[in-house]
Amino acid sequence: MGSGEALKAARVYRELMKTVKKNIGKEEHKTHFRDFIKSEFRKDGGGLEPSFIQQKMKLASDYTYLLNSVHHHQDLLFTYNIAVDRTDEMKKVLGKSAASVGLQLPEVYQP
Repeated sequence: MGSGEALKAARVYRELMKTVKKNIGKEEHKTHFRDFIKSEFRKDGGGLEPSFIQQKMKLASDYTYLLNSVHHHQDLLFTYNIAVDRTDEMKKVLGKSAASVGLQLPEVYQP
């Protein structure tokens, strides 16, 4: 693998790991996603055909795009209130708005 391909692989790997961390999470019970990605990128590609390596890079790039798209789609569903309870999200938004002007929302009594 030449230096250009190695740089591309590093960029794809970095993007994929950031996306997995952001959209799937970094909790202990979800580490198998990152472990699988690490093992796939660390495999020795010396005996593999360049076209196969390019296919794997394309697959990793497409998976990154898919994760980002699904996350964005979910955000849109929340935004448009499509059959989703948004009470908690609205509390967060109101809390952030209040905090931006130096206020704090009162705690609501829950019996």
